[in-house]
Amino acid sequence: MTYEIEIDEAACAAHGDCEAIAPEAFEVDDVARVIGTAPDELVMEAAKACPSVAIRLVDASSGRQVYP
Repeated sequence: MTYEIEIDEAACAAHGDCEAIAPEAFEVDDVARVIGTAPDELVMEAAKACPSVAIRLVDASSGRQVYP
C-alpha cells in the first residue's frame, strides 16, 4: 500500500515531530509540508506522532482514508 499524505494547515502547529521522524517526507517551517516520500511505516509513525492530528493518510490505490 502507498499512502498519499495530506496536511491540514489550519490544524498544524509546526511542532516538527513529523520532520524529526521522517525528514525525507516532511519539512516544517510555519506549517508542515510534504517534500517527498518515505516508507509507509515511517509515514504512519510520523502521522501518529503529530500532536495536532494534522496529517491525514489516504491509500493511493483505493482513495480510502487510513489515518486518522
